[in-house]
This record gives sequence, C-alpha cells and structure tokens, in this order.
Amino acid sequence: MVNELTRRQAVILTATAAASSALNIRRSSADGAKVAETIFHNGTILTMVDATPRVAAIAVANGRIIALGDETSVMALKGDATTIVDLQGATLLPSFIDAHGHFMNAPQILGWVNVQGVPAGPVRTIPDVIAALEAYKAKNNPKPGDWIIGYGYDMTNFAEGRNMTRGDLDPSFPDNPVMLIHSSNHGCVLNSAGFKAVGMDASTKTPPGGLILREPDSNEPAGLIMETAFLPIFAKMPQPSEDEMLARLDAAQQIYAMKGVTTCQEGATHAGDLDFLRKGAEQGLFYLDIISLPLFVEVPKMVTEYFPSFNAAGGAVPPEAASAFGTYKNRLKLGGIKFACDGSPQGKTAFWSKPLLTPGPSGEANWRGQPLFPPELINKAVAEAVSKNIPVFAHCNGDAAIDMMIDALRQAGVKAEQDRRSVIVHSQFMRPDQLDSYVELGITPSFFTAHAFFWGDIHLENLGQERAFFLSPMKSAQGKGIRFSNHNDFSVTPLEPMRMTQTAMDRLSRKGVVIGPDERVDVWTALKALTIDAAFQIREEKDKGTLETGKLADLVILEADPTTTDVEKISTIEVVETFKEGKSVYKRKAA
Repeated sequence: MVNELTRRQAVILTATAAASSALNIRRSSADGAKVAETIFHNGTILTMVDATPRVAAIAVANGRIIALGDETSVMALKGDATTIVDLQGATLLPSFIDAHGHFMNAPQILGWVNVQGVPAGPVRTIPDVIAALEAYKAKNNPKPGDWIIGYGYDMTNFAEGRNMTRGDLDPSFPDNPVMLIHSSNHGCVLNSAGFKAVGMDASTKTPPGGLILREPDSNEPAGLIMETAFLPIFAKMPQPSEDEMLARLDAAQQIYAMKGVTTCQEGATHAGDLDFLRKGAEQGLFYLDIISLPLFVEVPKMVTEYFPSFNAAGGAVPPEAASAFGTYKNRLKLGGIKFACDGSPQGKTAFWSKPLLTPGPSGEANWRGQPLFPPELINKAVAEAVSKNIPVFAHCNGDAAIDMMIDALRQAGVKAEQDRRSVIVHSQFMRPDQLDSYVELGITPSFFTAHAFFWGDIHLENLGQERAFFLSPMKSAQGKGIRFSNHNDFSVTPLEPMRMTQTAMDRLSRKGVVIGPDERVDVWTALKALTIDAAFQIREEKDKGTLETGKLADLVILEADPTTTDVEKISTIEVVETFKEGKSVYKRKAA
C-alpha cells in the first residue's frame, strides 16, 4: 500500500502556496534577515503543517527558518555567500524529537556488548549471548575483576524459551563479573562474580516492588533481578571514568544525529548522571539538545545541588525549584520530574488490573504484576510537583499503573484547562475508558508502537487479543482529540524513527500478526508523533516540530519520502544529512 497526503491537503496547499510565500518573505524582512545563509530546494519538503504540508524551497539564516514557499520567492533571498543545497529529489522535514529514551546509555553502550535479538542484534539462542561476550573478552582482554556488560538481554529472543542463569555464564567467565542488562532497562542477569561484586547472596531479601529469581530449592539468586531489586545496582553500576565518558559524548550524539534526531531525552536521570550531564554542558560538549528528567526518588539530591539551602529531610520542594526547569543552558534542560509506577510488560513486571494468561516471572499463578511504589507515596510526590508547577512525566505500562497516575493527578487537582501536559510514558496497555480520563486531566501519552514488532507475539500470549490489540492505542487517542508522541525508549529498542513510523502504521509483529488493526494510523499522523506533537509535549512547539518562519532550522534529509513509500519499506529509509539550527551535524558518507 502506498501512502499519500490527503486530497484535501493537496487542494489547500495549491490554494495557499502563493499567499504563504509572500507572508513568509514579509516576516523574514521584518525580522531583519534579508539574505539566506542556506537555501534548500529541488526535492520534497514536508513542513508537518496540516494546512500547507509541502513547499518547494526553504531558506535559513542565523539558525532559524526565514522563508519557505515557492522556489522563486525563496531564491530572492539568495546572496553571494548563500549555500544552495540541491536535495536531488530527497525529502527534507523537521528533525525528529526523542520523546522518551535514555541518553546516558549512549556513551555507555559504546563499550558494552550487543546481546539484542535479531534484527537489532545477533542473538537467537543462549549460546549466541555467550559467543558475543566471549568475542568481546577476546578483543578487549579484560583483567580479572573487570566488568563485562551486555545490553538488550531478553529471554523472548531465545529458542530455549528460558532465562539465562549464573550457571550459563560462570564456565566462560569465572573471574569477570558479567551483567546483562534487560531490554526494558528494568533489570539484569548476573553471573556468580557479578553477584559477589554487588553484594547479593542468599541472605538478600527481595524488596517490595522487586524481583529476584532464585535457584530451585534454594534462596541463592539464580541470575535475573528486576525492578526495585535492580535500581540500587543500576544507580551504582560500573561505568567508564568521567573523562572517558566526556570523551564519548560526540560519538554518543552521533547515534542520534545519524538517525535525524536533534533533541534527545535522558528519561530517568539519577543524581550522578545529572551531575555528569551538567559538566558536559558546562564544557560546551553538546551540539544536540538534551532534556533530562530527574527520577522523583532522587529529587532531593538534585534540588540540594541547585538550591543549597534546601533541607532534604523536610521533604518539600522549595517554590523556586520550578525555575530550574524548562530552560536550556548550554543545550541541557531539565524537562520535569520522572515518576515510575510499574515495570516492563515483556518482563512481566508491569502492573495490570487483571491477571496474565501465563504464569508470572517466577511461575506465579494469577499474576498481574505489582507497583514499584505504593500509591500513597506516588500521590504525595505528584502533589508536591504539581503544587510547585513542575512538569510530571510518569512511566506506566499496565492499566493498573495508569490508574495510579490518573488518581494521583486527579487528587493533585490537575485539570485539562490548566494545560500542564502531564506525560504518561508508554501508556502501553490502557483500557478504553482511561482515554476519557486523559482528556479530563489533559494527559498526553508517549506511545511505544515498536513494541508491536518486537514483543507483539509475546503480548498476545500473555494478555490475549482484546488487551494486546489495544497496545499504544494511537487511533483511539486521536479520535478523542488527544495529542501524543511516539518513542523507541533507546536503548530498549534501537534508535529508529523510521521503524517507529512504520510500526505506528502497520503494527506488525515478528510473526506477521497485526497487533490491533483498528489502532493503525496514517503516515502523516505517525510523522507528527515524532515532530510537532513530540515538541508539544516538551513545550517547544514554538521552536521545533514544523517548518515555519521563525522556527529553529532543525532539519533532516531522508533519502526517500515516507509519505509516498510503501509501508513495509518505510523502516529502511536512511538519513542523508541532519542539521541542528542550520549547521550540519551528520552527513552520510558517499557510497
């Protein structure tokens, strides 16, 4: 099936092109920008503006768009030093916004082992994981006691159909602690040396909201730990030195730039990570925008850093704390406080109102997961953030977790007319009635349609068709007038905006099942979820997300037009070049 813009959009474009061009030229003159630094033309230019979706040319100066419209009008701004970019039939559109991900993983995975399943990584079996780790060991020759870390671990990729244990890892790695970070970023598998290094043994109690798989007929940890049992380990996990991490920031940003992303998110920031990001910003190492969401459990540490007079023991955030949020400083911005209500659906640690159709992660019957924190704690913390006018972002996968956040926001007095734009990240397995609460409270979801591809078949098995088919219900949300974004939760899934676009449209699982035929959206809606609607969630829609005069020249050139590409081929479209405020930050090497 080929995707095209609607006939109505084409008619509107034809009728308004001339007027639009003239208006843009007048605006540019009023702004004092008379000569373009760069003009793009001779290709498809998608503005992501509903009324005028396509233009023929666009002019940029001083990091912003100064004109767009027909080629003759835009070329009138050409000067002796203007760079003319011939798109040669390629497609230009606003660069993509990372609506939810983990930027701090980027400088780290450069030194980690990819143990993701095919096609994101090399893994189909447990021996494939061992082989990838052994290849890393042979190449890097770690000393005894040095950590070996893999990312993207997921038992659903294994032909064996079981979790790995320390017994799988110990024979090949007796002297090196091994950590395989779960694909959800909510847990890991450790070998015996790893358990010793983190101080976890048979005497370690499973914390509330946590999971520690145990050896049969024993209390010894078997390998997998999840959620609150993993949090303290994750916060203190082995990392390169600060100097090494700072040196990797360019390569880390290139992971994003090469996919057309110029606004990145660190979506669950620990206090130490925020300190690192601030140092990177102070040293001028960021050329992409970074949005940090400090974890609510670490807000006292963060607030103390910004406001030394703050008494963390008192619990209340000072009124002036809100001033620390919402403004970029050296390309780093605090976007809001991140709350976590449950875990991972593919890891069976999300929180549902009804039991799964399959046993829990430790074989539990009638398993419906569990909250990470008790509702009373979430309610108090959300009320505190709302009272201080600090934006709320919340991780909720299961419908019971979503109920917790809806209740917390309602109790805090949040209403749609306040325009708080509270974001429920994932909103994966909602109930239809919860969309009405989103409308009532002005909640905006950030969906995760790539789940349909990577774990759709598992969700069908665990939840049944009715619940699984309502995964990331974009079409239903659109019908309620709810604005939403789409994300890949990097490094949970690879950073692939074009795969996000395709999965929002086809929702195909690996086995070819359409996970919710009624929730498929058109290509324009799918692209808006990565551009203007993602900008809306972070209150940057006046600067980003569409091509309009006065907005930042954050741009991406794609080798093909996703609006006219067969749906099944959209994920293969590659980025030719990425621009941040008019400056090229990535360019594909010539073949």
